[in-house]
Amino acid sequence: MLFEENNKAIYIQISDRICDEIINGTYPPESRLPSVREYASDMQVNANTVMRSYERLAQRGHIYNRRGIGFFVAADARQRILDERGSDLIDKRLDNIFSLLQHLDITPDTLRDAYSDYLRRQADNKN
Repeated sequence: MLFEENNKAIYIQISDRICDEIINGTYPPESRLPSVREYASDMQVNANTVMRSYERLAQRGHIYNRRGIGFFVAADARQRILDERGSDLIDKRLDNIFSLLQHLDITPDTLRDAYSDYLRRQADNKN
């Protein structure tokens, strides 16, 4: 895995990637995640880093540990992750985006039209 050159710790980047994999169905509800050592090998990181990622996900209720068996995806993990990310977007990021839109004199109508165009292009790409 190529890690981003930013202030985000590697264990957080790994937990974000696992969340992405849960959202896209790579790890469906109640499925077993790779062992800590296996995932560490795949990511080419220390097993302690992956363990820290798994612990972070477990604390958030996205995965759970069955002692002696491994870590599993929680039944409601996908929705929890979507809710968490949606709240993060609305609570932390939109103010910056709105400020930029205002600074650039981009109206709500222009933004709505651009978003509608984006959704149309995405639908066309699926067909």
